[in-house]
Amino acid sequence: QLAAHMDPIDVNDVDRVRRFWKSDILEPGEGYKAVDMFRAIERGEIKAVWVMATNPAVSLPDADRVRLALSRCPLVIVSDTVNDTDTLRYAHIKLPAAGWAEKSGTVTNSERRISRQRPFRELQGDAKPDWWIMTQVARAMGYGKAFKYRDPADIFAEHAALSEFENDGMRAFDIGQWHKAKKSTYDAMEPFQWPASRKHQPAGGAERLYGNGIFTTSNGRARMLAVAHKLPMSQPGKEFPLIANSGRYRD
Repeated sequence: QLAAHMDPIDVNDVDRVRRFWKSDILEPGEGYKAVDMFRAIERGEIKAVWVMATNPAVSLPDADRVRLALSRCPLVIVSDTVNDTDTLRYAHIKLPAAGWAEKSGTVTNSERRISRQRPFRELQGDAKPDWWIMTQVARAMGYGKAFKYRDPADIFAEHAALSEFENDGMRAFDIGQWHKAKKSTYDAMEPFQWPASRKHQPAGGAERLYGNGIFTTSNGRARMLAVAHKLPMSQPGKEFPLIANSGRYRD
């Protein structure tokens, strides 16, 4: 996805985000998904990777191939909260990241409820939150004008402003009510469900989106896609009569 739930394949969404950010270098189209990305690293197509909040040398399918890709990559940067993981062993640059108990920001759950997350312990050692690390790197690379954030409240306000930018009610994600929220208001945020628009009543109702039968389409009607069932590639047989599913191998 693009920021604010927009579609990287939709030329109008790409153009909208590009104009909002005043950027002429926003790349259209989807990037590689995780497995394909590491195969591109292995081929030498991608020469730098920054790993945050995950341990792909263990968690991804075909982990041996992921390790091979990391070993071939000219620049591996890893942000983590501990000092040794399988992925960190391939890192050229290691960055100490803040853990969840040390971070300030927001969390969205599966019913679209956004809640403030407040730290309850001090940052340990040289650890910094991810947004701060990325902001400092961007400034060092010459993009300081676009990365003036002082705290998470600034980032959330920009996120909210983009969600309502040129939004005629056809984009369900709209939290425009927060686009100019002061830091004190952000800090005191109570949990709320999106959409939280300044301009539009939510098309499908806020508590249960689309529960009233109205959808975010030009005519308000749902668009149904018929799909054909495909059996899994591996089927049990005499030689292998059982299937074990660990729940991890999405790809």
